[in-house]
Order: sequence, then C-alpha cells, then structure tokens
Amino acid sequence: MLPGSGARRRFKDLSEQEILALAISSEEDDARIYRGYAERLRADYPDSAALFDGMAAEEDTHRERLIDRHMRRFGDYIPLIRREHVAGYYARRPVWLTEGMTLEQMRGEAEAMERQAQSFYETAAQRTTDAETRKLLGDLAAAEAGHVNTANRLEDRHLSDDARSAEDATAHRQFLLTWVQPGLAGLMDGSVSTLAPIFATAFATQDTRTTFLVGLAASIGAGISMGFTEAASDDGQLSGRGSPWKRGFAAGVMTTLGGLGHALPYLIPDFVTATVIAMIVVFVELWAIVWIQNRYMETPFLRATFQVVLGGALVFAAGAIIGGG
Repeated sequence: MLPGSGARRRFKDLSEQEILALAISSEEDDARIYRGYAERLRADYPDSAALFDGMAAEEDTHRERLIDRHMRRFGDYIPLIRREHVAGYYARRPVWLTEGMTLEQMRGEAEAMERQAQSFYETAAQRTTDAETRKLLGDLAAAEAGHVNTANRLEDRHLSDDARSAEDATAHRQFLLTWVQPGLAGLMDGSVSTLAPIFATAFATQDTRTTFLVGLAASIGAGISMGFTEAASDDGQLSGRGSPWKRGFAAGVMTTLGGLGHALPYLIPDFVTATVIAMIVVFVELWAIVWIQNRYMETPFLRATFQVVLGGALVFAAGAIIGGG
C-alpha cells in the first residue's frame, strides 16, 4: 500500500529503502524547523538564531550522508515517505502551534526532537541487514545522542554569558509587556471599577441574587470592553508590546476575574455572610495587585499600596454610601 493512499504504514512493514527515505525526509523537516526558529528569533535574539542555524547545518550533513548511502545502494529514486505516513512515528508540532513558543520552549523542543531522532535511528538500525547501512544508522543514532552536547557547544560559541543574559532580559521584558502589564491593568480595572456598582446594589437591595447578577453583568461587560480596548489600542509593531490579541485576551480575562471575585460570594443566600466574604475577597484582590506591581513591575511597595489599597477603599466607600443612602 502506497504512503499516499490514505492508510498509515506500520514501521515494521517498511523496507530498508523506505526506512532510509523516511530518515532523509525527517532530517529535511528538522532542518527546516530549526531554520524557522532561527528566522523567528533573528531580529530579537540573534545569538540564539545562530545556534539554530548551526543545528540546521548539522541536520543537513546527516541528510547528505543518508542520500549518499541511498544512492549507492538503491539508486537515484528516493520514495516519498514522511512521518505522517507511518503509524506510531513521532510527530512534530504543526507550524501554527509553534508561533507562540518562547525562546526557552524552542530550546526545550529542540532537545526533545534530538532525543526522538536518536530513538528512531536506534530502532531503524535494528531493522536493516546491510552492514554499511546499519553502521550509518548507528552512527546517526550516536550523533543524535550527542546533539545535546552539540547544542551546548553551539550555545557556548554563540551565547556568551552576556548574550544569554541580554536575550533572557529581552524575553522577560516581552513577557511583561505582552501578558503581565495588560493582565495587571485588567485585574485592577475589574477589581476596582466593579466595587461601586456591586456594593451599591448590595446595600441598596440587600438581595444577594440581584447583587450577583449586577456583579456578573458588570464583570463580563468590563472584561469584553477592556479586552477589545487593549487589542485595538496598539498593534504592537512600533511599541514592541507583542500581539494585540494576546494582550487583549490577558486584559479581558483578568478584568472579568477581578470583578467576579467579589461578585461570586453573593451566590450565598445569606446577605451578611455573602457581604463579609466579598469584603475579604476584595482585601485579598487589592493586596494581590500590590504584590504583582511590586514583583513584576518593580513599583515600590509603599507607592503600590497607596495607589491600589487607598483607591480601592475610596471606590468601595462610594458604593457603600450610595447604596446605603
């Protein structure tokens, strides 16, 4: 049955020629993946891009050795067989799933790729009866096993301590700009802006169901508004703040969660119990915001406390006074 006929072949049913062809296409794919990593990193992480360029060159060398062996044993025609044609064969991530990978995730993925390739060559070597082919596959298995060391050597060559520190700092800054900053803004908006309507409703009606519905509507509405506002405010091209959709998602979700935190206690039928728990939740939310500002945004603790806790207390007081009046 041909590889392209719709059914997947079992690895044990492949001929020695097909095993070599599979190895050739796999090396081509891995080299392409590494070059894709390099291109994505070249602008912001040139030293890591050089590392992946070096790993792609290693894969090219393996492919050339495999092609040379195939030509000497089976001729010029190489059957078309790829990973997706073989049942149980290790798969690579689709390209659209690698778009959001961080620098460290790419390095980890590369290490996993080399270990999978080592396992393939070890198994393939056991399946061949030709001495030279068996030796080649065994050599490639050993080479893949040593690729972690190769990566380390390339890393030593291209990533000095200063370069790694600079790239790690850039990655950390990107994480802050894309996820932490909009998420924190959303959490602050959701936690503080919904205090007045929720507690005004609570003290005005003393009805937990009505208060919960108002809180739910305010939280979801604020989350949708904040998410779209963040996504539309900056496409990230000039500011370097990253994908507008990621920022909008972070801001929208955290805004909604910030409001729901002190709305959910009103699912409790008893008004006094629900209100006490909601106040405790507000206290925890505000101090969580202070901690995040101090931890990630390097805002001095006293300044963050003054801005967040005092501001939240004033909004809470406004809601309580309006609702109680």
